[in-house]
Amino acid sequence: MNRAFWRALLIWLAAMGLGLVLLLNTRFSADVSFFLPSKPTPEQQVMVDQLREGAVSRLLMLAIAGGSAEQRADASRALRAALASDKALETVQNGEAEALETVRDFMLDHRYQLSSAVTPERFSVDGLRDAVNNSVDMLSSSAGMLFKPFLARDPTGELIELVSGLNAGVQPNEREGVWASRDGERAMLIVQTHALGSDTDGQAAVIDLIRASFDTIAAQDGMKGVTMEMSGPGLFAVRARATIQEEVARLSLMSSVILAVMLGFVYRRGRLMLLTLVPVLSGTLAAIVTVGLVHGTVFGITVGFGAALIGEAVDYAIYYFVQSGRQGTKSWREQYWPTIRLGVLTSVLGFGALLFSGFPGLAQLGLYAISGILAAALVTRYLLPDLAGVGVHLNDGARQGRVLRPLVAHAHVLRWPLIAIVLVAGVYLVQHRHELWQPNLSALSTVTQEEGELDAHLRADLGAPDARYMAVITAPDRESALQAAERAGAKLRVLVDQGLIGGYDSPARFLPSEALQAARRASLPTPEELGERLKLALVDAPLSADKLQPFLDDVKAARNAPALTRADLDGTGLGLAVDALLMQRPNGWSVLLPLRPPASSEGADIPVDAVRAALADTGALFIDLKGEFDTLYGDYIDEAIVLSLAGLLAIVVVLAFVLRSLPRLLGVMLPLVMAVMVVVAGLHASGVSLHLLHLVGLLLTVAVGSNYTLFFDRLALGEALDDETLLSIGVASFTTAVGFGVLALSSVPVLKAIGITVGPGAVLALIMSAAFAVRRRAA
Repeated sequence: MNRAFWRALLIWLAAMGLGLVLLLNTRFSADVSFFLPSKPTPEQQVMVDQLREGAVSRLLMLAIAGGSAEQRADASRALRAALASDKALETVQNGEAEALETVRDFMLDHRYQLSSAVTPERFSVDGLRDAVNNSVDMLSSSAGMLFKPFLARDPTGELIELVSGLNAGVQPNEREGVWASRDGERAMLIVQTHALGSDTDGQAAVIDLIRASFDTIAAQDGMKGVTMEMSGPGLFAVRARATIQEEVARLSLMSSVILAVMLGFVYRRGRLMLLTLVPVLSGTLAAIVTVGLVHGTVFGITVGFGAALIGEAVDYAIYYFVQSGRQGTKSWREQYWPTIRLGVLTSVLGFGALLFSGFPGLAQLGLYAISGILAAALVTRYLLPDLAGVGVHLNDGARQGRVLRPLVAHAHVLRWPLIAIVLVAGVYLVQHRHELWQPNLSALSTVTQEEGELDAHLRADLGAPDARYMAVITAPDRESALQAAERAGAKLRVLVDQGLIGGYDSPARFLPSEALQAARRASLPTPEELGERLKLALVDAPLSADKLQPFLDDVKAARNAPALTRADLDGTGLGLAVDALLMQRPNGWSVLLPLRPPASSEGADIPVDAVRAALADTGALFIDLKGEFDTLYGDYIDEAIVLSLAGLLAIVVVLAFVLRSLPRLLGVMLPLVMAVMVVVAGLHASGVSLHLLHLVGLLLTVAVGSNYTLFFDRLALGEALDDETLLSIGVASFTTAVGFGVLALSSVPVLKAIGITVGPGAVLALIMSAAFAVRRRAA
């Protein structure tokens, strides 16, 4: 072993060792951040917050099916009882009356601070008479009987008002004393977790807890045939992470096996195959570590994309071992490395355009690709020859490459058929130019159609919020934020009374501002005044004022009670509701007021213009989250188009500078453009809904395909492509097609889109490069 070998080996081992240390400290994630903007607008920031930590992101909806109605109800009660005391859960509700006792008692004790009906008029003689008569009339109803024990303390019915507003909007059906689906065939529960929606580990732990608890219940006697279904954002996030992890492992193994078989057939030497892993492992490790250091977190989809780059990284080792077989390392560096280096540069320019994306997922893909390609190429150029040693190369490359020579020699006969295909593709693209791209961010979601349908059914059965519409308020402190929420709420209440919206939620319902609490306490008369007014109000009434001493005592206590604080809500289940709608930010406090559409509305729409007009002078910002999603996706598409064109322009400029010939430049770029046209038309014609990642795939097709067109450009200089070069191009194109092509088998839309675009695109780029190569006779 010479000194250069050991030096190269030690350098590589040291770099790999450092990389492994950094890798062990790299954080991986599979949450929704991949799809969210890195610099959101105020409207988009609300959407980001809701997806990561909003109340809706913490909801899990459960449906118990099978068995009889009585069995389902018993299972529902048992499951709620098993989960209710667990600290990982904020609330577990199934419609049982007992589940509301803690909240009911809290509201009873603080009703005069919480009830919006508490005004001076409420405690006038006429106001007391009307309120007490309404409470007495309600006693004859089934709901009123629940409040009969509290009549002496609360004759004005403040508790009834507060409890009836707990689940405002669509109410679930009831059967056997618990919530049931609309058809009555499932018992329904709803769970809110302490873990944020972005805390996938926390969500996974809760999901496992729920399933283990239900399995224990289902195994009991009398529960035969009872099953449970679950849905919610947390479950989707957990499933997405598991899917991505499984897909990355499966696709990486699949591509590795295929490439190993191919390289084994070509190399027929184990040492060459092991040495080929050097740039591959170096590129993969460098890419992951670089992304982790720059972004702090590596998305699972980024690592999945890295499985495709295995084929690209293998190419450089193939070029070296095959092309250096006849002329040696020095000649390879002089004759072939400049072409390979230019191909690396075009790839870096193509992927580099993604670095400027406001879409974190695209920026990571770009950085991952650049880091991996550069590391693999540099290791091949400066370390692999010394690691391999003198004379370690493919000995029979010429013989194997000779098989490909007739294909290349007669490739020009494909020109007219390919031109016809390109013309057809061009006409198709012009005809369908306005409908090529899917205008919906949901195309990137890992949620299947069946999962989406189940979620919609459970959400409809429970009347669970989807938080599409909301008003957002920002303020410097909590008190100002609550006061602003109350002012906006007064405007929204008018829209509710008019039937324009179905209702709204506000943190001020359970935590009024100190100013409003003080005003409500000031509305309460002294015990002496209240006693006199009661006697006048209840003359000839069925309820005697003499029996309402508890009412007088509670009003007296409320007049002197301290202001209700956020800490007072702990243990009631109302704390999460307030925290989800009232959040402290680095620049102040943010209030969310989710709006519900009217019950008669179809498609969950509300009159946007009317809401904006009502909130115009309140400082509240009205947001349609679905509209923001659509706008966000449209911005991504527009940005990706601009970045793709910028990357393409950078490639053209660099090639023009290096080639210094318009015919040669056209000979390199036209095959790539034609390949892109055929791929886009073919995918759309076959029913594929094109979205953002297909566009990225087209950019990658140009970046990768340029490596092949540059080798065929040597023909324009009058140089002959020897048999070793033909073999290296053929094997390299195969490895790239496999690396990206296996992604087409993925169930993750992001990975699948890149696979079905780049895989065929790389093959077409090779075929068209050979067919349209300009051949000049050597002097």
